[in-house]
Amino acid sequence: MSRVFLRSLASAAKSTKPPVQLFGVDGTYANALYSATIQQSDMAQTWKSLEKVENVIKGDPQLKVALTNPSLTKDDRVAVAKSISDKLALDKTTANFLTVLAENNRLGNFSSVFEKFGLLNDAYNGVVEAKVTSAKPLESKILKRLQNSIGKSSFVGEGKTLKLTNKVDPEILGGLVVEVGDRTVDVSIANKVARLNQTLKDNL
Repeated sequence: MSRVFLRSLASAAKSTKPPVQLFGVDGTYANALYSATIQQSDMAQTWKSLEKVENVIKGDPQLKVALTNPSLTKDDRVAVAKSISDKLALDKTTANFLTVLAENNRLGNFSSVFEKFGLLNDAYNGVVEAKVTSAKPLESKILKRLQNSIGKSSFVGEGKTLKLTNKVDPEILGGLVVEVGDRTVDVSIANKVARLNQTLKDNL
């Protein structure tokens, strides 16, 4: 079943391009699921199924541990995936995707893949998420200016709706770190200090 599913992912990827470019292992799985969903299923249905799985994992610490248990065999992992799919009555695309994660020993990555897929789901619905990290909470007028600036940039795209959130991290010292999808613009003081320290080391 998983081989057929993987072939379908490859086929879907040729005709359906994810609206946001994601990278890394989790991004690759999220992209593949997106392509399969567009071709075989319904985005709202897949997202609803993924939310069910994520909520179960969050609410069951033992399941979370089991998903990353290195002693589980491939058959054990597939059995866990099937149990989750049956219990939650997941749609076929999502159920098959869980099986693929199980076979590739990636069930422990589910929450990260879920987060990445959330970016694709938002983009599909015309919503682009952006996170601005600052050393202290930003004033509303500054957030509004950032909303307008980022919203007009190529990071967002024409006709899209920007959803901006402000994360506070004192460790960046000052400046901002702007994240849109998998793209990051780091103009924090901490980053500038790190680059300065590296430059000094390189010249010693």
